Amino acid sequence: MSGILGRLRKIWRTRTVERPDEPQPVVPRPKKRAHNLFEAAAAYVSACAEDDQDQIDEAAAWVSPEALSFGVNELTCRAVIALARERDESPRTVARTLLGLPTA
Repeated sequence: MSGILGRLRKIWRTRTVERPDEPQPVVPRPKKRAHNLFEAAAAYVSACAEDDQDQIDEAAAWVSPEALSFGVNELTCRAVIALARERDESPRTVARTLLGLPTA
């Protein structure tokens, strides 16, 4: 999970750091259907799991870093809840197990 957070921080920094000496090019984007934050989060997380950097970059560009972070968080919560129900364990136990932490 820290890999995902590290990538989000990198994306955030590259999009928010002011560069006064570099002109910002105006690049027209092709008209495409807008992606919502949940589509972006699903694509981003699955690309991270598959270590597909091109798809990671593409999904990260679909929405703002804040929206992507929210979507990844929501996906994480839903996944942990689903696994907890499947395993008949608490979400806390499942989350700690997934992260390789001892159960509390």
